[in-house]
Amino acid sequence: MKIEQFVMAYRVEQDRLRAMLPEGFISLRPVLRINTEIRTEKQKTVYLELNTPVEGFGKRGWLNIAHWDSLSYEKNGTSTTFRSSFLDITYTGLGTIGGCPAEKDNDGCFFGDDFVPAEKIEQNKEYCNCKFQWKFAETDAHGVSTDGKSIPAIPAEQQHVYEKQELTPENAAAIPCEQVLGAYAVTFERK
Repeated sequence: MKIEQFVMAYRVEQDRLRAMLPEGFISLRPVLRINTEIRTEKQKTVYLELNTPVEGFGKRGWLNIAHWDSLSYEKNGTSTTFRSSFLDITYTGLGTIGGCPAEKDNDGCFFGDDFVPAEKIEQNKEYCNCKFQWKFAETDAHGVSTDGKSIPAIPAEQQHVYEKQELTPENAAAIPCEQVLGAYAVTFERK
């Protein structure tokens, strides 16, 4: 299956993430990540997931907050826009190629009680600018990148203890975006 994957990460207040994590997980960085895929087998489908980096149960990886497969998309030149009732996000390719998107501390992704090992992607990524807007509520997170750079997310010491919240996409989307950390696109074959 051919995969066109679009990835964007943005910095949020890490203490708010900590207040949502289920028992057994530790927040690694103050990041929310949106992965969107155009999957082509016999027909094209769109899949999107929202994740945050965690350590739990002896593994490091991404904790899936939610995933959907009901988005539409359109391509216009170097831009690809995904739309749904809850999110608008546009990636604009910059023509700048980087290394493969593999992460050294990523064992895989936690989906509830299931753990899916990290997928090996060897193709190089193309850096993108990105613009996004969550639409669960009027005050949801939104952001724009303009320089196509990747900025590291440094873990933050705990400064606030928030009341425990359920880990839902609505609660995650309510955490303001402090900065878009980077975006890229990569195309590869999934076996």
